[in-house]
Amino acid sequence: MQLHNRIVIGLVAGATAGVAAHALAPQADWVLWLVDNVAQPVGDIFLRLLLMTVIPLVFASIVLGVAGFGDLRRLGRIGGKTLGYFLLSSALSAVVGLTLVNVFEPGAGIDEATRSQLLAGYGSDAAEIGSREIDVGVDMLVEIVPRNPFRAAADMDMLSLIFFALVFGAALTLIPRDRAEPMIRVIDALGQVVVKIIDIAMKLAPYGVFGLIFAVTARFGWELLQQLGMYVAVVLGGLVLYGLIGLSLLVRVFGGYDPIAFWRRSRASIVTAFSTSSSSATLPTNIAVAQGELGVPPPIAGFVLPLGATMNMNGTALYEGVTVLFLAQVFGVDLSLGAQVLVAALAVITAIGAAGVPGGSLPLMMMVLATVGAPPESIALILGVDRILDMSRTVLNVAGDLTASLFVARSERAAAARARASAASSDGTARAEIEASR
Repeated sequence: MQLHNRIVIGLVAGATAGVAAHALAPQADWVLWLVDNVAQPVGDIFLRLLLMTVIPLVFASIVLGVAGFGDLRRLGRIGGKTLGYFLLSSALSAVVGLTLVNVFEPGAGIDEATRSQLLAGYGSDAAEIGSREIDVGVDMLVEIVPRNPFRAAADMDMLSLIFFALVFGAALTLIPRDRAEPMIRVIDALGQVVVKIIDIAMKLAPYGVFGLIFAVTARFGWELLQQLGMYVAVVLGGLVLYGLIGLSLLVRVFGGYDPIAFWRRSRASIVTAFSTSSSSATLPTNIAVAQGELGVPPPIAGFVLPLGATMNMNGTALYEGVTVLFLAQVFGVDLSLGAQVLVAALAVITAIGAAGVPGGSLPLMMMVLATVGAPPESIALILGVDRILDMSRTVLNVAGDLTASLFVARSERAAAARARASAASSDGTARAEIEASR
């Protein structure tokens, strides 16, 4: 049986067992013991095995990708295409989310008693999230340049690590090839070792996925889901709508790829993203799928996908836009069209700065709430259902990264074909001129 099928079985079995445990013995001591001492540890071990490969994988992939391009002008062209695509796809997803929340107004159905209950139950968690430091603006741009790349790697500061890897790879293209080749071989060997570690980790994937999903569903209160049902439905509906229509259109128009084949061949990435709730943890699987299933050249996959895991957050942008407007509706904050445009822009910008780990967007979303005049502590209302929404939006984040790699690969093939045609035309013209001179 193929690995992704075994992962799906683990996912379904974990969800079924967790829902059954919650229904038959809600919050029972033995259920909580099972979650805390068996299911969650197994899931965390699997997640940590994947996360421990992210730093060496990102460094090796980007350095080899940049070095493989050879020409820094080509690197700049590919980087511009990649960032432009990220902004376009994230902006479209945010607009879809804002449109849905304006149409259905999920915040209008939350009564005062429910609001007070949720604030009391999750207020301390919201305060803890709000206490985290957030660097935005000029300071964030300065912090991207690391004083110590090893410290950046230890702190999993992905933007700083990516910046260092880009500079390192670019520098390799500027020194003589015979000097650069030994270092390239070492980094290539590092990448291959990491891939083997990932292969070992993925053998535990069905069990890790079972543990992660069981831990969520066994604790999850369906009563809370009913209280926030319209909000959850709008978020999930928006994610499905943008995924099946928005991303499929982008795959067809920009990637030149059959959307049905794209979704079928991306199953391993989708299942891993849903179960881990982490773009970073899904990165190893995503690179393997892009190269092995979708035919993306290794230099492009190694360059685009690590950037995407940090900067391309389609699902997060949609989720943030819906959540901010939902909480504004709950607290009676009327947002004008201009304010909603600001929310969309902030959703895209803060999604780029969100950490690619479970719950990474919550501190930044509190900042957006404060910006539009909604109480930041109102984030407590959605904390109980955030994990299931986090799992779902991560799928869209990861799928969006794959569509970006298809777009860049196709555009580079087209550019190479034009260059070959131009060279052939120039050769033909030169030969004609020589013949004419004779």
